[in-house]
Amino acid sequence: MKVVETGNGARVMKNGGLDPQRVSFDKIPVIDLEPMFSGDAGAKEKLAADLRKACTEVGFLYIKNHHFPADVLAATFAAAEAYFALPDEVKMKNHVSKSKNNRGYAAMLEENTDPTARGDLHESYDIALDVPADDPDVLAGKVLYGPNQWPEDAPALRAALESYHAEMLTLSGHLLHAFALALGLDEAYFDQMVDKPLATLRVLHYPPQFGEIDDRQIGIGAHSDYECFTILAQQDGISALQVLNASGEWIAADPVPGCFVVNVGDQMARWTNDLFASTVHRAINRSGRERYSIPFFFGPNYDTLVEALPSCVDEDHPAKYPPVTSGDYINGRFAATFAHYAEAQKKEAGA
Repeated sequence: MKVVETGNGARVMKNGGLDPQRVSFDKIPVIDLEPMFSGDAGAKEKLAADLRKACTEVGFLYIKNHHFPADVLAATFAAAEAYFALPDEVKMKNHVSKSKNNRGYAAMLEENTDPTARGDLHESYDIALDVPADDPDVLAGKVLYGPNQWPEDAPALRAALESYHAEMLTLSGHLLHAFALALGLDEAYFDQMVDKPLATLRVLHYPPQFGEIDDRQIGIGAHSDYECFTILAQQDGISALQVLNASGEWIAADPVPGCFVVNVGDQMARWTNDLFASTVHRAINRSGRERYSIPFFFGPNYDTLVEALPSCVDEDHPAKYPPVTSGDYINGRFAATFAHYAEAQKKEAGA
């Protein structure tokens, strides 16, 4: 058995190498999000029940009929591919170390999501909610807020990512309403907690891996996500994502045309007292092709207190986790994952 440390504790996986178990797609459920747009009460009730089942039993799901513009998705994949093809010295002009709030480019092996591993075999570009440098929250030292940095050599990347981020905020609002209903809450329960969300958008490039692979150095190591939920776009026909099930077995989460992958994050697991599963996952690109993916991580405002919801605790199920603000939780997880971020935090603390 191998143990993976996450922000919510240890998870166990069986020793099974790098090959996932292949199962039919209905093992990772497909949720139709159309009722959140049509407003039909009965259809919303069914959606909420389906979503609750998916989140309690799997923690991963596909969503269809999400109303995300296909042209924005295509433009972002194209811009990402063009950007990552630039010379390393050009991309390093916007390295994340030049940003106080973890925005910009990170090179191969600079991130390490699994503390037992040797670095993740991908490169990335990160943006988040674009908050001006003179914003009161930025001036107060809430380091996850701040301005994005943009590459002068890739104007198409900025245009694509800004459009994608804006559309994802809209989609996340609909999805969060569905989560509220799935928890038996008013549809707008979380709205006041996400009017200035910690919402990070990444584009990722994974080179293919050939031959014998060291399981300590793969595309992205075993981990759980930190925020409420992640909405992931995968390229059709390129398999890499694997999900750890309750039995400690890796299940393939292959791309499904027209669908996003959604997974529960650690903050939602804390809110629900682990009723909703924050599921460990990893990516190994053995497709023989370059792989690009676009994850969007959606979490509440910096000062939102994340603690077990009243409907998720009782005498038999006391709160498992101490209350923590969203900002403090994410800061801690970033420091554990990104060496440059941890170093910047140390310098800031010693200033």
